[in-house]
Amino acid sequence: MTEGPERSCILSREHGSRDGLVRLALSPDGDILPDVRAKAPGRGAWIGVTRAELETAMAKGRLKGALARAFKGAVLTIPADLPQLIAEALRRHALDRLGLEAKSGYVVIGGTAIEKSARGGKLYALYHASDAAADGAGKLAQAWRVGTDDEGSGRRGLALPVPRTILSLALGRENVVHVGLTDARAAQRANDALSRWLHFIGPEPIPAACETPSQGASTAQFSGMDDAGHLGVDQLKQDSE
Repeated sequence: MTEGPERSCILSREHGSRDGLVRLALSPDGDILPDVRAKAPGRGAWIGVTRAELETAMAKGRLKGALARAFKGAVLTIPADLPQLIAEALRRHALDRLGLEAKSGYVVIGGTAIEKSARGGKLYALYHASDAAADGAGKLAQAWRVGTDDEGSGRRGLALPVPRTILSLALGRENVVHVGLTDARAAQRANDALSRWLHFIGPEPIPAACETPSQGASTAQFSGMDDAGHLGVDQLKQDSE
């Protein structure tokens, strides 16, 4: 994850980079809303918990107390659907990030183009739509491992929790099933956005089309995320040096 100023989660009290936390802001109407880009003016509060943990904190009144302290007793309202609002905002931000990298020329799509970049050692991230076929994803993953001299690592890329229709809309292309990033910094930016989204929504079973022989593999197992739910980016840093 990109290094940056650290913030403290108001629920867990754990510290982390702002790129890995979600900022909550107070709207003019007094509603607590997600500010995933951390651009809203005024005081903010940061959380780094999962959706399930947030829902538990809401049910037990812990979130209300933490926000009251963070916003110095200001009158505020916590929307009942705050977890869903955060999930949708993180999803939109992550897909927008991929779209921006595509506009910058760092994205390759299509099996042939991705495989060429992968075997040439010029692929820094690999993503698959949730409805991608296992054989196609496996072929590209193998090419990626060969190109990075990483055979035997089990690296397969990341199965995104969205189908090809959504991925196509995000990139402004048709029938986008697999996505590759050919720039290390672009991959880091995309991985930061995806890591934060996937950490919040929590591990989900990989769709059957992309599962490994060990059925029910988690998103973390499929993508090489660590136990905290963050995408493994150490290799990206090494590749960019």
